Amino acid sequence: MIKISIIGAGRMGITHYSIINSHPDVTVSAIADPSGLMLSMMKKYLNITTYKDYNDLFNKNCPDAVLVCTPPNLHHDILKKAAEKKIHVFVEKPYTTDFHKSKELARLFEDRGLVNQVGYVNRFNDVFSNVRLLVNDNVIGPVIRFKSEMFSGTVLKPDDGEGWRGSRKSGGGAVYEMASHAIDLINYLVGKPEKVIGSSLNFIYSKKVEDAVSSTFLYKNGSSGTIYINWSDESYRKPTNKIELFGTKGKILADQHSYKIFCNKENSKLGFRQGWNTRFITDLFQNVPFYVRGNEFTRQLYHFVDCIQNPGTKNVCSFRDGADAQEVIHKIFNDYATNGKAL
Repeated sequence: MIKISIIGAGRMGITHYSIINSHPDVTVSAIADPSGLMLSMMKKYLNITTYKDYNDLFNKNCPDAVLVCTPPNLHHDILKKAAEKKIHVFVEKPYTTDFHKSKELARLFEDRGLVNQVGYVNRFNDVFSNVRLLVNDNVIGPVIRFKSEMFSGTVLKPDDGEGWRGSRKSGGGAVYEMASHAIDLINYLVGKPEKVIGSSLNFIYSKKVEDAVSSTFLYKNGSSGTIYINWSDESYRKPTNKIELFGTKGKILADQHSYKIFCNKENSKLGFRQGWNTRFITDLFQNVPFYVRGNEFTRQLYHFVDCIQNPGTKNVCSFRDGADAQEVIHKIFNDYATNGKAL
């Protein structure tokens, strides 16, 4: 049995608890959170050991692995402590709020041979996983242009920035909260851009952080693409990530639920006719043992356990991948500070 503890008992912490607790080879040994009310509920209804301070959890509970679901500005110190204790870590995105610290942590966990994973859940989505296979198999040819968009109705009234989501320093704002997913998806499907230009941040309801962001990514091979993220779009009930990929042999339009592929020529091997073809997630999905919010949420945590049980298994979303996403975020903020504000 793998002894796993959870640090942070907010929405994602509770979601991950319900999933990882379903794994037959895992025991959830403890939960740490500063909220006395939350801990008393956990202790009463789950009969689980609780701590207000994660340091006490590390020192007294001695888990094999931890799921870190705290605000992003707290991640660095927690992960560094976990590395010192030789504890495997799954951490929610965006991993850190500092590019240099993200690289430091990636090296630290790699050097110690510890499993390290970031919660960029799109990498485990059945649709996006299939799109990656199509891109890697050159089905639409080299990607020349792309567009990655994400929308939600997260912030729809004036926000004075008092909570952690209203402060970029603590990991709030549309870039860290939502754009990080769209950025990582681009890194996963197309690769990390060499240059970021034309970045724009828009303040719609929030006083201290951006509510919308757009930017252009450039690559050495001449390909390019754009991102546009808006978490103040009332026309979307749930967060939706869309991606468009244009290549020399065709085009792909995808979101979490389906993809459409336009083939310039028939591809009988894959069952694609010339023109448009549609595949829904019901055509693609692989069952998971326990369902909460989407198959991808279970798949990512079960993958984390697989990596612990089978040393040497390549992690689908490592700290190194998280550092790559953080590098692009760093470039967007720098580009906006240097060029965007000057306009």
